Amino acid sequence: MTISTEMKVLMNHIYELHKGVRQMVLFTCNKKHGEQVVARLESQGIPYILQPAGQQNLNVYFGRRECLEAIRLIVTRPLNQLTPEEDFILGAMLGYDICAQCERYCKRKGKCEGICINKN
Repeated sequence: MTISTEMKVLMNHIYELHKGVRQMVLFTCNKKHGEQVVARLESQGIPYILQPAGQQNLNVYFGRRECLEAIRLIVTRPLNQLTPEEDFILGAMLGYDICAQCERYCKRKGKCEGICINKN
């Protein structure tokens, strides 16, 4: 049996979650894999939230219950419609580089002063 690339990525995210590398994951997949993704998460007792992402994709948030409760309050519409503040909070919760999140936030607000000289 061949495992799709999407399912391999999902299994890696689940591994990282179990090892404590991540507290929460945002996994985007084709809707045709939705049932398989849900079955995998439920079989491991991992809480999740599903959100449509366009016509063919599905956003699957999973991880710690307290993180998902915050996601229910913050992500109430498609990701491209989040405010700069909501986008920043989501990125921080997902463990994205905080300096990159700050720069993204400033750009979205139209207030980037260009002070990020050293990208290291």
